[in-house]
Amino acid sequence: MNRTLQRLLVQLLNALLVFSALMGLWYFIIWWRHMPAFMLPSPLQVLQSAIARRGELFASFLITAEEAAGGLLASIIAGIAIALVFAQSRWMRSTLYPYTILLQTVPIIAVAPLILMWVGYGSSSVLLIAFIICLPPIIANTTQGLVSVEENLVQLFNMHNASGAQVLFKLRLPHAMPSLFTGIRISAGISLIGAITGELFAGSNRVGEGGLGYSILYAMAQVETDYLFALVAACTVLGFTFFFLAMFAEWFALHNWHESARASDSTEN
Repeated sequence: MNRTLQRLLVQLLNALLVFSALMGLWYFIIWWRHMPAFMLPSPLQVLQSAIARRGELFASFLITAEEAAGGLLASIIAGIAIALVFAQSRWMRSTLYPYTILLQTVPIIAVAPLILMWVGYGSSSVLLIAFIICLPPIIANTTQGLVSVEENLVQLFNMHNASGAQVLFKLRLPHAMPSLFTGIRISAGISLIGAITGELFAGSNRVGEGGLGYSILYAMAQVETDYLFALVAACTVLGFTFFFLAMFAEWFALHNWHESARASDSTEN
């Protein structure tokens, strides 16, 4: 426990040193280039803007968090269901799996205007865009985990007259859990990208209210650069929050039984 605490303190100290160096570089660029505040505000000005408009900033933060989380959760449910179908049917996998790759390669900016025409403006469109961008990693990683079970283990289950459902849910699905969480980590990071992109196009169905993407457009139009930087910082915080929540969920689900977790624990000790 003491060693773990010591390691966390060292990591925190390193993070603070890097942050301090970045802040120093920021101030140096302002001083060196004589940057006016409307082009590059100082960190103190950004902090003052965030504090002065904390209510508005927090409201936008919550709206974007709800939209990104909704799209992520929907993609996890749909992705697992689709991957289970792919794992059970080789024909379905070979026929439909390429369309998953196609969905991932289509730029979301290209389809966002179409989604607006079909669904309309507001949170529903943003959630759908976040869902579309989060879905392919879930399907791809979960399917890979489901179909990569050793054939000897499958034969062992068959020797004991296990049904197809038992093989799927007692062998393939537990084996695919690390791959599933890899997909969740990837999707957790890009869910915010989908939500912000959706807000940049969909805006808000409430006048003067919207998520971080909507507020970024408003701040740009009003040349409120200090508040714009505060919004970008809020986006970064939200992205880190989603990523670390996904990492915690993976640790919570796997650390008691999966060999990768045991290997990491033994390395730490």
